[in-house]
Amino acid sequence: MEENFFQQRTDLSSLQQSVDNLKQEIGKVIVGQEQMIELLLAAVLSDGHVLIEGVPGVAKTLTAKLLSKSIAVGFSRIQFTPDLMPSDVLGTSIFNPKESAFLFKQGPIFSNIVLIDEINRAPAKTQSALFEVMEERQVTVDGQTYSLATPFMVVATQNPVEQEGTYHLPEAQLDRFLFKINVTYPTQEQESRIVANHHQLGLNSMVEQVVTVLTPQQIEDLRKQVRTIHVEEKLIHFITTIVGNTRYHKSIYLGASPRASIGILNSAKALAAMRDRDFVTPDDIIYVTPAVLRHRIVLTPEKEMEGSSTDDVISQIIHGIEVPR
Repeated sequence: MEENFFQQRTDLSSLQQSVDNLKQEIGKVIVGQEQMIELLLAAVLSDGHVLIEGVPGVAKTLTAKLLSKSIAVGFSRIQFTPDLMPSDVLGTSIFNPKESAFLFKQGPIFSNIVLIDEINRAPAKTQSALFEVMEERQVTVDGQTYSLATPFMVVATQNPVEQEGTYHLPEAQLDRFLFKINVTYPTQEQESRIVANHHQLGLNSMVEQVVTVLTPQQIEDLRKQVRTIHVEEKLIHFITTIVGNTRYHKSIYLGASPRASIGILNSAKALAAMRDRDFVTPDDIIYVTPAVLRHRIVLTPEKEMEGSSTDDVISQIIHGIEVPR
């Protein structure tokens, strides 16, 4: 009976190979940052958007560019600035005198992997332009709706330190990001390797070595595999208990929505598949939960004044719940 069970398991060898190939290509340039790369690939497999936060110079933008280079998809980059208008992102209708009609000129959002650099530098009006496109993968301009090609993924970066000329991202927009990934400084050993690589090859030469290893159709096939990953009922209860506890925790002013529960479920399935398992474990859920929740909850002013972080509170919540076995 046990042998038959294992024979019926989902064959994840092609997914494993694809993930390894992507890691290998990105690893040609990026040293360390294993968690950022793993979560980025999990987001690709679970069809989610990613917000990357870190100080300047820790390869946030470069990693997003390398991801797009290793997948045979369109790539566009939008530098958010305080004077950026929604039409600069979505596109605009232009009058064509020959046809006596308005024609829609697509903006840079019409691509597959869209890198938004310093997303918190644009005002609320421009931020709100992303609401529809990130959630529904479509853009409505002048009453006309335009669908985006698949895959579609927004990778946004922001600097947590510099506050001058920045705007607070609306909660509704933050909720549309599957993950918020915090990127830290490399270790001294990793930094020595980074500097040595730049000395020997130079950045452009390293980037040129990165080759395409996945097509859009392959991504769609891998996503279908991820959706078949088995999740036990008690693990779904574990997820909803974690998210539910954010709504009543004494340190949290604003808790997470059901979209967070779905995000934890989908990303845990992607992670399980990446780890060559056709079933989710509690460890998969615990691993992805901070990245899914840290941008979706707001601490009380008292907790913020104490210097507590959202990650501290998320850790308290997880440790306060009995882990299903």
